[in-house]
Amino acid sequence: MMKKKTVIAAALGECVHVAGVMNFLRLAESAGWRTVFLGPAISVQDVLAAARRERADLVGISYRLTPESGERLLGEFAEAADELRAAGVRFAFGGTPPVAERVQALGFFERVFDGSELAEAVLAYLKGQPVEGLTAIDFPQTTVERIRWKSPFPILRHHFGLPTMEATISGIEEIAEAQALDVISLGIDQDAQENFFHPEQQDPRRKGAGGVPVRSAEDYRALYEASRRGNFPLVRTYSGTDDFIRLAELYVETINIAWAAIPLFWFNQMDGRGPWDLEGSIREHQQVMAWYGERGIPVELNEPHHWGMRDAPDVVFVVSAYLSAYNARAFGVKDYIAQLMFNSPPGLTDAMDLAKMLAVLDLIEPLEGTGFRIWRQTRSGLLSYPLDPEAARAHLAASIYLQMALKPHIVHVVGHTEAHHAATAEDVIAAGIIARRAIQNALHGAPDMTADPAVQARRAELVTEARVTLDSIRSLAAPGVADALTDAATLARAVTSGLLDAPHLRNNPFARGEIITRIVDGACVAVDSDGRPLPEAKRLRKLFNP
Repeated sequence: MMKKKTVIAAALGECVHVAGVMNFLRLAESAGWRTVFLGPAISVQDVLAAARRERADLVGISYRLTPESGERLLGEFAEAADELRAAGVRFAFGGTPPVAERVQALGFFERVFDGSELAEAVLAYLKGQPVEGLTAIDFPQTTVERIRWKSPFPILRHHFGLPTMEATISGIEEIAEAQALDVISLGIDQDAQENFFHPEQQDPRRKGAGGVPVRSAEDYRALYEASRRGNFPLVRTYSGTDDFIRLAELYVETINIAWAAIPLFWFNQMDGRGPWDLEGSIREHQQVMAWYGERGIPVELNEPHHWGMRDAPDVVFVVSAYLSAYNARAFGVKDYIAQLMFNSPPGLTDAMDLAKMLAVLDLIEPLEGTGFRIWRQTRSGLLSYPLDPEAARAHLAASIYLQMALKPHIVHVVGHTEAHHAATAEDVIAAGIIARRAIQNALHGAPDMTADPAVQARRAELVTEARVTLDSIRSLAAPGVADALTDAATLARAVTSGLLDAPHLRNNPFARGEIITRIVDGACVAVDSDGRPLPEAKRLRKLFNP
């Protein structure tokens, strides 16, 4: 086993401010270093003695008092430590910008941090990765590589698309230069999703409705080129509602799509967002999963939250999440991104929301194995944001802090302006800062919110109930069906029969919309006509034996 490198760190001289020192050491520990904290107000001689005693590979020094005294003290330190530096010991400094500016001029320290750096930049330094003059070669350009590179921080994504190409290109450049995100999810307008290859069907009056009006491969290339700066964020976009394979080929060619997002039951005639009927769209979605899987491109099924946003009971959310992962594996996806949208519906309490997500993970994680990996992606609820901008910022931070209990690999930042307007570049950058701070606070040492007995009880209850529902779906299969949970006809029947249902689907041409749900003790549950909660077994008996 390779010996860990050692880093020691201290606040020097009369400085007693050690919060930055401790944060530096926490990052070093996560990067694989053996860490030694010397404490506040440590003399030059004691630091150097500790460096020799601990056989330090790296010495971290902090000073946060006046620039004049700092410059004098650090000059003395540099002179006294020169022998160690000549022997190969590395030295880094962290302090306030005025002190850091003077220390930088000494030319002694390998790296000087002034507190303005992203935590990822400090971590990159500790991992031995370049932190300045970076190019796309230095920033991993595939999703899995980026996740591993940035660990223990999750990678950040945000939706972005303005009503004109010019504004969107300019905004992407600004976001990339600010290093606000790891992934820019292009929000394209409805005509681009439906009719990209059918200009004769496009409606000029809808241009820019819902996102950026991309109309050619050159448009996509221009958007991607705008991201080739700053931290070189990955780019992805919608899978569209028709011509799925043609669009997939286009995305790979023009934007090096980071991952595909594909529904199972949606984006068709059922929700009015595509031309396919329910069963036909399920087959099409399965085919495009397979297409991406063959090419080793990750796939996300943006499925369960569509049920949650329509007030479906938590058990339906959990079941649809399982069906998503199950189908992804069955159709050859190797890297599956499990989307876990919190606050859907908005009335859920944090405890019951967390229990629901844990139940999802309990069901899907056993699917992992050779050739199938699951990456957790969390996000705040689209419908959960208050209109007041300051309250919305607080909601964003609180939601992400809760999400960190799941140790996500990806945090999909849903901007605080969601209830008011489509996010501008400035909004996206601000949301990224809020998210990053919430994440840092959680990684600093959050309590284990999953250990709450109420969370654990609801988690177990949902797993049990979801298995009842999944068994009922299997019972819908026609004779000779090899696998009911991947059979498009069976899956469609799960909806048309009312087994999978949501209140918002009333008068839908495919779904029943007959289920009644209420928030009971913080959870979203099915209830009878008198408002009494219906356990899943009882609900299904009433459904099939009225």
